[in-house]
Amino acid sequence: MKTAPEHRVWRNWAGTATAAPVRWCRPRSEAEIATAVKDAAGSGLTVRALGSGHSFTAVAATTGVALDLSGWTGITAADTRTGLVTARSGTTLRALGAELSGLGLAMANLGDIDVQTLAGALNTGTHGTGARLGGLATQIEGLELVLADGSTAACSASSRPDLFAAARIGLGALGVVTSVTLRCVPAFTLLADERPVPVEEVLEQFDALAEGNDHFEFYWFPYGRNALVKRNNRVPGGSAVPPPLPAWRRFWEFEVMENAGFGALCRLGRARPRLIPALNRFSSSALSARTYSETSHRVFVTPRRVRFTESEYAVPRESLGHVIAELRRAVPRLPHPVMFPVEVRVAAADDIWLSTAHGRESAYVAIHQYAGLPYQDYFDRFESIVAEVAGRPHWGKMHSLGAERLAALYPRFGDFLRVRAEADPEGRFGNAYLTRVLGS
Repeated sequence: MKTAPEHRVWRNWAGTATAAPVRWCRPRSEAEIATAVKDAAGSGLTVRALGSGHSFTAVAATTGVALDLSGWTGITAADTRTGLVTARSGTTLRALGAELSGLGLAMANLGDIDVQTLAGALNTGTHGTGARLGGLATQIEGLELVLADGSTAACSASSRPDLFAAARIGLGALGVVTSVTLRCVPAFTLLADERPVPVEEVLEQFDALAEGNDHFEFYWFPYGRNALVKRNNRVPGGSAVPPPLPAWRRFWEFEVMENAGFGALCRLGRARPRLIPALNRFSSSALSARTYSETSHRVFVTPRRVRFTESEYAVPRESLGHVIAELRRAVPRLPHPVMFPVEVRVAAADDIWLSTAHGRESAYVAIHQYAGLPYQDYFDRFESIVAEVAGRPHWGKMHSLGAERLAALYPRFGDFLRVRAEADPEGRFGNAYLTRVLGS
């Protein structure tokens, strides 16, 4: 294991969080992870496992020992009959999708970014979209962790069930997740239909669109009249479907238009903020339609090279119309215009203690601002709107809530704190973010 004191600053993807760990470790085995935790305890240091840094909060930040798990990757077991697959925690979702595809398997649902590590995505409650589907954590069948004393613990619904219930979305507060067993499904093809639709029409048909498609989401440009509606549906075996996008068109659509072109508009807006509403309307009017099919993990994911800051809240699905209506009223009155679209997705209710969809069918509303543009007034107004409907913030995205308010939003919050106290009585895995959201 490579271990060294380094005066190296950790920084997340968005540049919204930094930290200066006093020690960096790059373990390549579960034993080395356990040793790193025990050594940290001996030095009186806290420990945080690093993912890809794609959380917008400082959830991974530490001034103690940073565990770089990029050398702890890969699938270690797979049963193609049952769909049970065990993977090391540092495996990225991109690598996992490719490996699963080679086995004839897939994850039932994914988000639209795949650079996260498996453990990082699960620990922060990453989700995709689908009214009948839960987030990534609902696909977990078992976990292995290194606890604060350096011991290892395996948990599942039948073995140490409370630890399992807490650790499925554990914020890294219970231990270092070393491996995850997932319930995968046979590989499947998605038929993707993406097209501009007037936002009024999308809102009127929201429930029908959510219920009538396996995976549904839309992007609304705050100053434009159109939303980009994405409908992804599973294709029965043997069905005739459109071919995948040709390589040239995939490059044009995703790299040139959605990244290079949109990035250029964003840079212009940052240089001349008064142009932002017009640029946003232009982006809305320039949306194009496309229909294609491809293996699921290639359809779920979209490359994101334009940097931004993001806040996302889960709200009761029936409250979405109110939230969007209030946002539409609020945006024109903000002191700083908004360059990026708003993203809306859906998820089924689940029973995971710190899941944003715990106990209720949910709609996810994600707001963004281009990197370098002011965002605080926008995010504050958004938080005041979602507070009216008991919105729950995504654990890896910008929000201001503390433990007292979060405890009122999660019926099993106290149970999570109890399990945390048992698993990590000295706060070995703590940091400033966890102190804010979980209490000291």
